Amino acid sequence: MRPRRYLQLDVFADRPGAGNPLGVVLDAADLDTAAMQAFAAWTRLSKTIFFLPPTSAEADYRIRIFTPRRELPFAGHPSIGAAWAALETGLAPETGALVQECEAGLLPVSVEGRGADRLVRLRAPAARPQPVSAPARDLLAAVLAQLPLGPLPAALWNNGPAWWLVELEDADAVRALVPDLSAIDALSRASGAIGLAVFGLAVFGQAATNQAATDQAAMDQKHALAVRAFCPADDIPEDPVTGSANAAIGALLHAAGRFPGLHGRYIASQGRELGRDGRVTVELDATGDIWIGGQVQAVIAGSATW
Repeated sequence: MRPRRYLQLDVFADRPGAGNPLGVVLDAADLDTAAMQAFAAWTRLSKTIFFLPPTSAEADYRIRIFTPRRELPFAGHPSIGAAWAALETGLAPETGALVQECEAGLLPVSVEGRGADRLVRLRAPAARPQPVSAPARDLLAAVLAQLPLGPLPAALWNNGPAWWLVELEDADAVRALVPDLSAIDALSRASGAIGLAVFGLAVFGQAATNQAATDQAAMDQKHALAVRAFCPADDIPEDPVTGSANAAIGALLHAAGRFPGLHGRYIASQGRELGRDGRVTVELDATGDIWIGGQVQAVIAGSATW
């Protein structure tokens, strides 16, 4: 065994502690799948990534992505964190455009700025609605029975992982939700989904009655959607900030003709219920593709022996 460079990053965060933690193993070329999965389970983080030499001449770097229980072809906060780490550690050239290789293919990345102020944006794999079996529909009905639902019907979408996407009546309903994790676990396992994400539109312009409310209202106006994501089948009761789910929600809203924000761009808020305050930029480009973006903060830098 030898020491391997290891980072722990906070992704979709403008400061340490606000986003989603990510484990990063930089020297993983000689690790096999079982060793990677075991390390990801040991970290107990929602995602851990491993850097390997690219297999495509077009790629600047290559990663594999693991939850505590399985490998994923794509995930959002690991991909944003990977681009940041590749630049900070010299694994990729300091440039405004990169190409990430992962199990989902080659994904373009754009970068603005440097260090903690660097904004990383990545084009997510195309999200598509998925067919649902009759048993899964029954389990879905049990999950939805007590929820304050919004206008869009719940649907299963896949952009690497599969997500159940459920619109609630507004952002307040999202934040107040007490999920039935056992029912979500059963639904996820029956449908092959990584979990269930709820979202609701934020309501702006409410009168503030005191300074604290004024400050909160000002913060709320920075986002158009509130989002929460639950993945109990992967041993992640609630994910702090979830790029792939936000990308899938953006694709769903675009397909429904309801993409919010100005100029094809909005900000989603996720993580407050876990003591975080993540911000995910969701953008719709001219070709209809969804890009997700955010800032990354370094929290731990050292080595791991595995």
